[in-house]
Amino acid sequence: MRPSASRPAVLPQPASVPSLRVFAPAALLACALLPLSMRAQDAPSPSGPPPPSSAAGAEPIQQDDIQTLKVGVNLVNVYFSARDKNGYITNLTKNDCSISENKIEQPIKNFTKEKNLPLTIGILLDTSGSQTNVLPLEQESGARFLREVLTPKDEAFLISFDINVDLLADYTNSPREIKRAIDKASINTGTGSGSVTGHGQPRGTLLFDAVYLAAHDKLRQEAGRKILVMLTDGGDQGSQETLKTSIEAAQKANAIVYVILIADGGQFGTFGSSGAADMRRMASETGGRVIDVGNSGRKLEEAFDQIQEELRTQYLLSYTPLNPKTDGTYRKLELACGKGLNIQARKGYYALALDSDKD
Repeated sequence: MRPSASRPAVLPQPASVPSLRVFAPAALLACALLPLSMRAQDAPSPSGPPPPSSAAGAEPIQQDDIQTLKVGVNLVNVYFSARDKNGYITNLTKNDCSISENKIEQPIKNFTKEKNLPLTIGILLDTSGSQTNVLPLEQESGARFLREVLTPKDEAFLISFDINVDLLADYTNSPREIKRAIDKASINTGTGSGSVTGHGQPRGTLLFDAVYLAAHDKLRQEAGRKILVMLTDGGDQGSQETLKTSIEAAQKANAIVYVILIADGGQFGTFGSSGAADMRRMASETGGRVIDVGNSGRKLEEAFDQIQEELRTQYLLSYTPLNPKTDGTYRKLELACGKGLNIQARKGYYALALDSDKD
């Protein structure tokens, strides 16, 4: 059984098992982990079944009828942005684009601009030793980003990762609450606490575990646009999860991963091309991208601005697969919208029976 973010309190864990250490009462946490659609009393959908009537002679809705209505349209949702050499393209239409699943073109059902769709943001903050001198920059820029992006209908959470994976702030639409949590983040090198792996000197950066837990435990049951913004040097040490399983978790959650590569090279150095290559693969496979800022505060601000701009220019394309089987297989996607355009979208999806990756 994989570790869960829903533990109501800090529990002692073996050093080799990753977990989200949650600082929240059980009742509040249980509420926070509900899907967005369940956290608010939304008005009934115009397309949904009518509520039962108490009027005399009203015919009650049978359970079988409800089940029939719940046989859903098997939609695959693909969020994407399009750029040319001059910047983002904001005037595309359904007829401009085509999408293929495993090389077979699919009929597009819906095509919309999605800048106003509710957004769920997870901030993953690397608090390992390599971030010692850049953490203040990350705290300031990250707080500004959320202050400018979050609206009352959006929500965000904050996770730090080093030798542990800690949930510092659960779902909230309050930039002030997130800022307080960011400001409390601190570097943890594990000195005096033993090794993450149980062998050798204290060390560890549980990057892949953090991505897996954020995607699987926090985002998978959410609806709408979901993104993870990770500030890190790209190096992983000691994770139970792998690059492959963390990417798979993000894809199943339909979460877009943006990676801001940042580190104080003067103290620890970066993890070189291997870590950067892993991050490029993770971002590309999920429809995000990597922005390398070194240790520059100005470039970090610009990176957050670029992500903001991209979120304002996203499209949502939906289709019903010609292959209706929900057999759990991975299906490759190819999206094109004309010559000379760089399309940024996830590379595939898992055809799961519950369709939780298609929200």
